[in-house]
Amino acid sequence: MTKFYLFLSIFSASMFWSQIRDSTNLISEIKIDAYKKPTTYVSSTKSVAVISENLLNQNPPERMLESINQIPGARMEERSPGSYRISLRGSTLRSPFGVRNVKVYLDDFILSDASGNTYFNVVSPALINRMEVFKGPEGGDYGAMTGGTLLLKTNNQDNLSANLSTGSYGTFNQNFDFSKQLGSHFFEIFQNYYQTDSYREQSKVHRKQFFVKDNYQYSNQGILKMMLMYSDLDYQTPGGLTLEQMQNNRKQARPSTATAPGSKEQKAGIRNKMILAGLSNDYQFSPNFSHFILVQGSYVDFENPFITNFENRFEKNFALRTHFNYEKNWNQISLAYRLGFEGGINDIFIKNFDNKSGVEGNPQNFDKIKNTSGFYFLSQKLNFDEKLFTDISVSLNSNSYEWQRLYPETEDGNARFKNQFLPNFGVTYILDQGFSVRGKIGKGNSAPTNEEIRSSTQEFNANLAPESGWNKEIGIRKQFGNFLFVEGSYFDFRMKDAIVRRQNEAGQEYFVNAGETVQKGFEILLESKSFDLKNDFFSRFGFRFSGSFYNFKFQNYKQNGQDFSGNDLTGVPKTNINSLVNFTFFKKLSVDYSHFYTSKLPLNDANSVWSESSLVGNIQFRFPLQADKTRFNLSFMIQNLYNTDYVLGFDINAFGNRYYNPAAKRNFVLGVEAQF
Repeated sequence: MTKFYLFLSIFSASMFWSQIRDSTNLISEIKIDAYKKPTTYVSSTKSVAVISENLLNQNPPERMLESINQIPGARMEERSPGSYRISLRGSTLRSPFGVRNVKVYLDDFILSDASGNTYFNVVSPALINRMEVFKGPEGGDYGAMTGGTLLLKTNNQDNLSANLSTGSYGTFNQNFDFSKQLGSHFFEIFQNYYQTDSYREQSKVHRKQFFVKDNYQYSNQGILKMMLMYSDLDYQTPGGLTLEQMQNNRKQARPSTATAPGSKEQKAGIRNKMILAGLSNDYQFSPNFSHFILVQGSYVDFENPFITNFENRFEKNFALRTHFNYEKNWNQISLAYRLGFEGGINDIFIKNFDNKSGVEGNPQNFDKIKNTSGFYFLSQKLNFDEKLFTDISVSLNSNSYEWQRLYPETEDGNARFKNQFLPNFGVTYILDQGFSVRGKIGKGNSAPTNEEIRSSTQEFNANLAPESGWNKEIGIRKQFGNFLFVEGSYFDFRMKDAIVRRQNEAGQEYFVNAGETVQKGFEILLESKSFDLKNDFFSRFGFRFSGSFYNFKFQNYKQNGQDFSGNDLTGVPKTNINSLVNFTFFKKLSVDYSHFYTSKLPLNDANSVWSESSLVGNIQFRFPLQADKTRFNLSFMIQNLYNTDYVLGFDINAFGNRYYNPAAKRNFVLGVEAQF
């Protein structure tokens, strides 16, 4: 099968090269927003990727995994349906749940809390119109993190559409979107309902989401944006299996043992209700001077019946971002400055009880924990003659925790981390039209999240230190004619005090610092235009190919008398190769044929257990129908086309060798979208 796949890719590419060029815009001319620092893709100094409509179309209704995993250096995992992790140029060493060490923004607003944790699964894929992925530290603009940043964009054009889809394992999805420019206001109202029984036992998912925004252009100089999002997510967690258990029955939930009940008996799961609201204002005082400010707040009601306890979390979050901007253009020079601040407060009340088969039992611990973080930042962009582009920035970052144990006894504590200066410097030089080289160096720092300071052991870890390191990289971007874009980059990231997840006998997570890591890698992207073949039968063709080739090692890492120095970094495959081929037949029938190859990866720090490599294929058929003024888009998706036995997300360093969360076998999704 692998040989057939490689042959198909080469054949498709060679067939494409023999055709005439398309006349649409160059890929290198794509504009990126970079949170209000717009630039063309080829001139950007950052390691950035854009996920636009073609990639977003590859996602099934419940997740954004397929589109994110087409990005070199990005990896999204699904431990169980509804439970996702995202890693940018690194591992998910510290993410047993949720997205950590990756900053996430939604339009102007901040989806991540002050501690760096993001409930990414509350967002329906259908809400997102575009994504920008920034890999590696970007402390000058986005603050303290070592992983990267995601910018999620909602719709910005008139639209009235409704979608229905159904599929294997009782899957049903429905969403509605209304977007309209009405005078000075641009409104969007979005609603989504999703449910599935899923592949494994104890893995049902229900999600309800409502989103509304209003972009109010109240003058020629000013725009006020308002946003409200409510999400109600309820999903069961089947738990990890041993290799033997997975081979005996891939669909089973974690079984009970002599010392602990199983996931099904304890009705293990997550119930997360979240409301997020915010206001932003962007005002242009003069052609050269402007100001931006946003304020937002959120509330989270979180329940987690687990094997050993029943946890309730009540989170209140507040965030502020503001910056002043100055821009000046001369004949051959343009200059831009930005001075600002972003900060947040994460206030949590946590109650843990015994879990009596999914019902709260006797109380265990009641705690309050408060995280305060923020950063001041200054950045400069300088452009010489549209040839040389520089981006220099620095930020001063602070982060601290305070906690109080209320039950069964009282206890106070705190952790205040040393303030961090995080500089970043990037330069791009345009050698020719659509051809650029770039270099970048930057420092990243990432403090522990609230769920790492107080992990599921219900103990406070005041000794856990932030991880930090320097990233250096070089890259090249080249447009061949008007039909093929090629990008390559090499990076070398040295991190100290890497935060690593471990697990005790009860299956509870806790975290330790793992000395140093050396993370080197090469990433490549080839992307063609959607090519008009001037043929009624075989009408259009395009392809996309991406690869990540990593050499990540532990350095100076010792735990419990064991020396892991020189071992491969846990949870990181050396090789990821992904592809997407788009065909159009009869000028109407679109076929998307994608592949995801993942090499084997170590499942524990000792490198004594490794996963198997996997090759997963998906195919989707899309066909438009026109009825008066209504356009119907029919789609039929086959996931895991080759019926591969594989795992989408491992529990690394799992106690009792329960590493495996089997993914679904071959399954189907049938959908229809009506655009009015």
